[in-house]
Amino acid sequence: MCGFCGEIRFDDNPVDLGALSAMNASMTPRGPDGHGIWQQGGIALAHRRLSIIDLSNHAAQPMVDSELGLSVAFNGCIYNYKELRVELEGRGYRFFSHGDTEVVLKAFHAWGSSCVDRFHGMFAFAVAERDSGRLTLVRDRLGIKPLYCAEVSGGLRFASTLPALLAGGGVSTDIDPVALHHYMHFHAVVPAPHTILSGVRKLPPATIRTIEPNGRRSDRLYWDPRFATGSDEKNLSYEDWQERVLDALRTAVKRRLVADVDVGVLLSGGLDSSLIVGLLAEQGQSGLNTFSVGFETVGEEVGDEFQYSDIIAAHYGTRHHKIRVDSASRLLPELPNCVRAMAEPMVSHDVIGFYLLSEEVSRHVKVVQSGQGADEVFAGYHWYPPMVGSQDPAGDYARAFCDRSHEEFLRAVDPRFHGADHSRAFIAEQFARAGAEAPVDKALRLDQGVMLVDDPVKRVDNMTMAWGLEARVPFLDHKLVELAARIPDRFKLCDDGKGVLKAIGRRIIPSEVIDRPKGYFPVPALKYLRGKVLETVTDLVHSSRARERGLFQPAYVDELLAAPDDHITPLRGSKLWQVALLEMWLQEHGV
Repeated sequence: MCGFCGEIRFDDNPVDLGALSAMNASMTPRGPDGHGIWQQGGIALAHRRLSIIDLSNHAAQPMVDSELGLSVAFNGCIYNYKELRVELEGRGYRFFSHGDTEVVLKAFHAWGSSCVDRFHGMFAFAVAERDSGRLTLVRDRLGIKPLYCAEVSGGLRFASTLPALLAGGGVSTDIDPVALHHYMHFHAVVPAPHTILSGVRKLPPATIRTIEPNGRRSDRLYWDPRFATGSDEKNLSYEDWQERVLDALRTAVKRRLVADVDVGVLLSGGLDSSLIVGLLAEQGQSGLNTFSVGFETVGEEVGDEFQYSDIIAAHYGTRHHKIRVDSASRLLPELPNCVRAMAEPMVSHDVIGFYLLSEEVSRHVKVVQSGQGADEVFAGYHWYPPMVGSQDPAGDYARAFCDRSHEEFLRAVDPRFHGADHSRAFIAEQFARAGAEAPVDKALRLDQGVMLVDDPVKRVDNMTMAWGLEARVPFLDHKLVELAARIPDRFKLCDDGKGVLKAIGRRIIPSEVIDRPKGYFPVPALKYLRGKVLETVTDLVHSSRARERGLFQPAYVDELLAAPDDHITPLRGSKLWQVALLEMWLQEHGV
């Protein structure tokens, strides 16, 4: 897990190494253990390293193999790198390091960009070819690792974070009208390639982008799972599917132990993270470090789930760390730092929970496993069951998920951002795609390929990497995701949703953490804004910079300020916080 950036020129001008150094320096928290810059011809790469596998300097990046004529900058982890290394050695390749980066480099030489089909892991990387001057950019199947791009005069820059591109300069910071619509309507999820800034785009998940030295480029989608039960699986029973999922999940958890440092677990106390702890214990892990965070209660909104994480910690004898966060002393002072750690504006109010939790975790371990993704893969959200037999699946999904109507959006934003109902059109387009027939599967595919990528997964990456911490997500093992996509709906939705996982859980972990209301990292102070939090938000939306920017119509902002508790989205978020967070992000990043 690291950060990297680079530039490719399409003209005769040299790469701006000063801009590249500034971009790289901005990502220091992602890679506090080392840094480097490489340049040849019209391509330059820079890297910040977080040492997880092969802690020696032999694995430093950018990594250059002069014999093969390849250079690579890589972010992520290839969990099956040892097996691939053996295969490559059998083909005559010689290695000078012991990590996964060199395996990526050699694999690219052996199999070209199709090497990604062999990778089990999370990754984004850039490979420069000396002889052809070609650059290849790649992002993993589920977008766990980020990669942003920006056109600059005569060339293209790319980086692991959007703020890194801003640090390099020369990027348009105009607000993208389509992205603003998604932010305000689609629960702040801005699908690739858009970002909130018109001058920055992001590489979609499961995409290989090939860029020629003359600027010509092409994209190839290399993974798109089908949501249909295979012909040889039609007669499988509910118990058969449980066994298959359990085997795949065991493998996914085991794969994510690959490291030359200790691995901990983010333990919310829910089914997903508890299952990870249980499976690690089953595989012989003892003295495991587990971590939970909680906030103070606001009104009747309870701010922690320690009662459940305590059950798991006691049951498995983990070294459990509980962080209690007081809004006045910790949350408010740390909010600006948290927002600066966001590569894009993220409205989910539990982001601050991940940020503060990651700070504590980084004092103990450099790698953690997290339960993110289980709900999107195994149908754990409340909007899935009602979609069975739906006559208007796209509409039903939008009514459950979207924050506001298009009419309210038009009241909310300045008229210069008025236009089509981009978000509803996007949802309808996604639901119309072939490859998923049942309404539930259409929703799951959209959530896995878009919502998950640009909300929960991005949240975990940004907040953990702000503290030099690597988060691994076993529920997003691509083999497990492919398997889950083939499970019949009637089994996915058993037991009020996520039935297969719940059935597995009852065989492994204490039932108290399964038969309970669904939870999350609750931060009541950012849902029900009052006291000093409300004062901070009021000052922000009334600031001179907010007025000059003029994103939102004053009458709409005043309506939210007059009764914040009355303006809650269907997904239980504060509309006022959504407006304030965007303004705070823009200000903190100097936009």
